[in-house]
Amino acid sequence: MAGKLLTEFIGTFFLVLAIALAVASGSTLAPLAIGLMLMAMVYAGGHVSGAHYNPAVTVAVAIRGRCPITDVVPYWAAQFAGSFAASACAALATGKAFFAQPGAGVSPPTALLVEIVFTFALAFVVLHVATHRKTAGNSYYGAAIGLTVTAAAVTAGPVSGCALNPAVGLGTGLHAQLVAGADVPTSVFLIYSAGPIIGAALAAIAFKLVSGPDAD
Repeated sequence: MAGKLLTEFIGTFFLVLAIALAVASGSTLAPLAIGLMLMAMVYAGGHVSGAHYNPAVTVAVAIRGRCPITDVVPYWAAQFAGSFAASACAALATGKAFFAQPGAGVSPPTALLVEIVFTFALAFVVLHVATHRKTAGNSYYGAAIGLTVTAAAVTAGPVSGCALNPAVGLGTGLHAQLVAGADVPTSVFLIYSAGPIIGAALAAIAFKLVSGPDAD
């Protein structure tokens, strides 16, 4: 278990660090950098921990039956720890705290809906390419997951901030508020916790309806 948790910590750390620094850079290539980092970390850790790096993905995989319920909380702890550590590193590098937030003029309900929808897409892809019997041993699972996040970041980023991941939303928000003293709206914690978890749970249900017994 220690190896799995360390893998989840490392993968989440580099994902969140890439997100924070890419956003801070203002580069138009930020979505590509984020997707490529996730893809690389998925390939690096998939054979060890399943490479969730996301509490919502852990929920989806647990509902699907490929992650023991007893592993969920330890995975979450490792993921949030990785996010918090990455937030601290990003703040040191840029001189300011980063936290996920909706685009200008976007209402919390709209951002919440977008987080639900695009986390659904991410979890649905993860379950199909990384847990389905008929795709077992494929070489493209990491690319499919990374490209899903890249596409989501391009399309949904300006609306919801495109966290799709409670470790990104809550980890960075908690660091910004507790350590950096930033004024983080309460709605941020709701959007980036409830949204991804709901989307992931719905994706797991949809996966079971679509795949049925063929998945196992």
